[in-house]
Amino acid sequence: MIKQYTYQNKKYYMVQISVTGPNGKRCQRKATKNPRTKARFASKLAASKYEFEFRKEVEAKLLGEIGNPTFSEWQRTFLNHFSTQLKVGTMMQYNGDLKKWTPQWFMNKRIKNISKDDLTTLIFREMKQKGATQFTQKRILKGIRRVLQYAYEEGVIARNPCIGIKVDIPERTKAVLNSSEASKLLLEAKRVEHRFYYIWAFALFSGLRNGELYGLRWTDVDLEGRKLRISSQWTNKDGYHSTKTSKVRVVPINDSLERVLKELRNIGPFEEELKGLKKTTVYFDDLVLPRLREWRNGEQAQVLREFCKAICITSVKFHDLRATFITNLLSQNTPTSVVMAIAGHSKLSSTEQYLRLAGIPVQGATDNLSFELPKQVYGTVLKMI
Repeated sequence: MIKQYTYQNKKYYMVQISVTGPNGKRCQRKATKNPRTKARFASKLAASKYEFEFRKEVEAKLLGEIGNPTFSEWQRTFLNHFSTQLKVGTMMQYNGDLKKWTPQWFMNKRIKNISKDDLTTLIFREMKQKGATQFTQKRILKGIRRVLQYAYEEGVIARNPCIGIKVDIPERTKAVLNSSEASKLLLEAKRVEHRFYYIWAFALFSGLRNGELYGLRWTDVDLEGRKLRISSQWTNKDGYHSTKTSKVRVVPINDSLERVLKELRNIGPFEEELKGLKKTTVYFDDLVLPRLREWRNGEQAQVLREFCKAICITSVKFHDLRATFITNLLSQNTPTSVVMAIAGHSKLSSTEQYLRLAGIPVQGATDNLSFELPKQVYGTVLKMI
């Protein structure tokens, strides 16, 4: 399109181009000068001659941008592709979490032009300046790596620039209860009829994750066969869905857990309408464990810590009851492969951290030192000066 305009009381002509790419993206550009001569178009004919050349330039640029999208554009492509495969919580991380910590210059950068320097600047300088912890830095790097890995797999980029970049973080300190503390927790909770007693007892004797406990149904319990069949869990982000590893596992029922289950059967079952962010509502009337407001609101860790402090034992979080279960199994020389199966660990490294916590690799290692303290010597005691 050719339009006339006035500049310094003289009439000139402007070229306007509107091009729509194959992906539906529209690109609009205008030119008031010939880029070679830097002169304004003084006639409609001169503007018309340049119009065809200008259109080709805009089309070529648009096609080039399609093959080299910005990180923001490719992130949307990634989310659209994996929307049916990823859980809502994971989608939120790849979307809102990345947008929160990723500056605009990075979101607008074309993915073929993203370099290691860009990533190190973002992760180690800008995020740190914003107050990001090492755990947050690692989480954001993981998200960016996955988005760019999809670009590599689709042939958009020749290499993932995240390769070789690593955020070293200190190992999280896990707290566990020793045997006497676990017994005291259950004894005192039973004595005062604490509302969380059955939930704590079930966690300690089964090692189930929080979501697995919350969504446990009586159809998952086989008292006669003395086993639990764990295939699902409930979280407030994703609702009722498969376990963390998406695998079914069997957890044996020991005498203590059997007693807990029989008591729960006499006071239950419990019912609740479970809701998730996927806007799905599921009603259950055969839930095993009591429904508590603090548990529903995610306040179970605070409740446990406060009770532990009140009875003078190690102050632990709710998830640490699972750690207590696992470390206790390991300390009783239960084979690592069996512990992995019961706990639902898909990687040996997940179980090994509990081995270190239980002190199994080093237990007894210093018993056979070739030297020892001197035997008791009777005689004159000399004063050291």
